[in-house]
Amino acid sequence: MLAGGGRSSSNRGGARAPGSRRRPRELRRRAQARAASAQRLFPPLLPSPATRSPFYLTSFMAAAAAAGAYENLKLHITPERFYVEACDDGANDVLSIDRVSTEVTLTVKKDIPPSAVTRQIYGILGTIRLVAGTYLIVITKKRKVGEFFNHVVWKATDFDILSYKKTMLHLTDIQLQDNKVFLSMISHVLSVDGFYFSTTYDLTHTLQRLANTSPEFQEMSLLERADPRFVWNGHLLREFAAQPEIHRFATPVMHGFIIMHSCSINGKYFDWILISRRSCFRAGVRYYVRGIDSEGHAANFVETEQIVHYNGSKASFVQTRGSIPFFWSQRPNLKYKPKPQISKTVNHMDGFQRHFDSQIISYGKQIIVNLVNQKGSEKPLEQTFSKMVNSLGNGMVRYVAFDFHKECSHMRWDRLQILMDQLAEQQDELSYFLVDSDGKVVMQQEGTFRSNCMDCLDRTNVIQSLLARRSLQAQLQRLGVLHVGQRIEEQAEFEKLYKNAWADNANACAKQYAGTGALKTDYTRTGKRTQWGLLMDGWNSLIRYYKNNFSDGFRQDAIDLFLGNYSVDEVDSLSPLHVQKDWKFLALPIIMVVAFSMCIICLLMAGDTWTETLAYVVFWGSASFGTLAIILYNGKDFVDAPRLVQKEKMD
Repeated sequence: MLAGGGRSSSNRGGARAPGSRRRPRELRRRAQARAASAQRLFPPLLPSPATRSPFYLTSFMAAAAAAGAYENLKLHITPERFYVEACDDGANDVLSIDRVSTEVTLTVKKDIPPSAVTRQIYGILGTIRLVAGTYLIVITKKRKVGEFFNHVVWKATDFDILSYKKTMLHLTDIQLQDNKVFLSMISHVLSVDGFYFSTTYDLTHTLQRLANTSPEFQEMSLLERADPRFVWNGHLLREFAAQPEIHRFATPVMHGFIIMHSCSINGKYFDWILISRRSCFRAGVRYYVRGIDSEGHAANFVETEQIVHYNGSKASFVQTRGSIPFFWSQRPNLKYKPKPQISKTVNHMDGFQRHFDSQIISYGKQIIVNLVNQKGSEKPLEQTFSKMVNSLGNGMVRYVAFDFHKECSHMRWDRLQILMDQLAEQQDELSYFLVDSDGKVVMQQEGTFRSNCMDCLDRTNVIQSLLARRSLQAQLQRLGVLHVGQRIEEQAEFEKLYKNAWADNANACAKQYAGTGALKTDYTRTGKRTQWGLLMDGWNSLIRYYKNNFSDGFRQDAIDLFLGNYSVDEVDSLSPLHVQKDWKFLALPIIMVVAFSMCIICLLMAGDTWTETLAYVVFWGSASFGTLAIILYNGKDFVDAPRLVQKEKMD
């Protein structure tokens, strides 16, 4: 199903809908202000019309290699200060952090006391204020992922959280407990796999955005130029950002997935890279963060870029995923699949327009691929999405709906080709980015596919991997790696590598949002659905159910604290962590367990007569199932809900 047909010549030049003249003047001014603001924040994927020539020249490597951060650091600890020494060749800077006043200054190596305790670190993640005071977070272990155009990319694998305070004697018992909980939240976020950084390369921007930069942008430090959507320690580095002279000590870190492979087809060697950048705007866990916020930021928004590097030429294909972009929620309530609720009290179109304004500025044309069910509880979401695209009336936004579960039911996964055929012409129109070995931009990607299902995980990843494969086929043929008529599917070694990489990408995105590995990865890895894959999907679904209902409140609080959505007040005695549970939260589960246990005991230890046994079984069985019914009816009171930020107010 297609909606919002995008070939009107009146719309070809911009993001404004054809009917915008009928919108209030103030709303138009607000939209223009938002667009200008977004343009200043980070460069768009597409160049401006003035430079949009297929032979637009740029110093690509200069754009990629910003003023780097220090790579080799030593941390010297004294009772009064933290000293961070830059150990790169030719570096003489030392960062001095006063543990009492929290003042950060530059000093020299001779100021480091010989008595200081010294240890190796690999980056400063930033600082955060908790109940006990300020903490310094540093990277203590890293693993090399690979080299990106001669720039090393690292994965941060371990961190340390260091208190500025030398003692906790100034805290009460309650404050000590609260501080311990907050520390465990920070540790939890850091324990989630997928933090990546480079001290010499800007990982937060796509190749095409980097090719469309000004000389001023190229001279900025990594911290200044990084896309704020994808810098997960942006809040932690806020004090560093305010002091340009210490920017080289700050390491912007992205969260998501990166994999790099050196590959060979027909004896021709090339690098194949897959990067998924997870947005820190409206970040959270599966059921507590859905839809968009008032600024148009979508939940679980991920930008995925596939890159090929061959003989100096570079090709890139970018896709995005994100929650259905209007105001809806799906709070956990002990049911396996809570019913989605579309808000009836807000103006959906304002946030919807904000979202697509920013997407068009960043990426160009938008091809929405909506994979949700077109019946059952997901049907209203699909219908509302379709209607809003039609109401938007913007030729830059097109809509394609594909009922993934219906079309692929009974293991008919070959029917995905129906969607691929439907999108083929539009994918050819969007094209991909290509720069030759001389730095000459040969092709531009004119827009992106924006895919979504309910979680933007399992179904979405399957479709993204198929779209990326089709683009890769064209790129490798254009670069001369594949011969005419050759197919990627015929290259057994590369095909296995490709499928496994996309399955690993699916697992990484799923663990970061839903708490478990992705579903349907057997298809991504092997190209077919298997009985073992169905069994593993069932197991992961059970784990998701438990986490979504009984641990996601803590996970959401941890993310909100880490990203600065909640700030700890040291003098506030009314901590949101101390929310008293209603009596039924403890009483009803105990009653249910006791009643069920008595029912089992009555079955195992029969009475004098069968009627007596039956009476006891019926009584205790009725008590246990009756209590269970009450618990399910009041399901929202029994799940682990966030305490730091009221999600209903954020939606």
